[in-house]
Amino acid sequence: MPSVRIDDDGLRLSYRDEGDAREAVVLIHGFPFTSNLWDAQIEALSASHRVIAPDLRGFGLSDLSPRPYSIARLADDVADLLSALDLGQAVIGGLSMGGYVAFEFYRRHMNRVAALVLADTRPDPDTDDARTNRASMAERVRSEGSIAVANELVPKLLAPKTRADRPQVEDALRSMMETSHPEAIAGALDAMARREDSRPLLTEIAVPVLAIAGTEDRLTPPEQMLEWAGLIPGVKIAFVEGAGHVSNLEKPTLFNTLLTDFLRSMERPS
Repeated sequence: MPSVRIDDDGLRLSYRDEGDAREAVVLIHGFPFTSNLWDAQIEALSASHRVIAPDLRGFGLSDLSPRPYSIARLADDVADLLSALDLGQAVIGGLSMGGYVAFEFYRRHMNRVAALVLADTRPDPDTDDARTNRASMAERVRSEGSIAVANELVPKLLAPKTRADRPQVEDALRSMMETSHPEAIAGALDAMARREDSRPLLTEIAVPVLAIAGTEDRLTPPEQMLEWAGLIPGVKIAFVEGAGHVSNLEKPTLFNTLLTDFLRSMERPS
């Protein structure tokens, strides 16, 4: 995978870059995954779009951060990547933590956003209890390793039918999670715990938005998405039937259809 240097520390960010179309789509993975989360979307979109999927700092083949960082820093990492690739504007999409990064990217770099795709995510910050839980998980991953986080999260991430009928999905998730460095996981937990409240941003978003949720997502429930996404002017809201928190991986065909239909709706007549 190619990589670029993205900050004063010389940190190298690895990324996938497929397709040679002019229209670019950036897909930002969730926690604690890698760009491999988007394999099915990269395959589906690369014939019609240029698809860029970074490994966020510390994950996949990207370097570990030498110091604590924020969700804002992750958004700036993506902006730095686009600059290195000489891309002025792109569709910015993210799932879960990647959605937090997408919100922050819009806040900080809105002139570079052609559209937003917000999947299985939410705009509100952590509660005090959630911050406490993240701190506990960070301590646990440092003492027990990445497999402890995988064992805790997998049952919460997937719809029961996915786990029963498609064990390869769980295997793919575990592979990404268990090979993630404990310090990468701990750093991301800290960044998520300190993220800003993006709810005030919702009514100000002035680009096309696709909001997607799995109907069986227990971490960011679809009924909550209806509440916050409904505040975004002109938003397209879609549900992935039978999917949990990683709807793009559990139901890739349906997810890809929703995504490609949304991207086609943005095309201008030639």
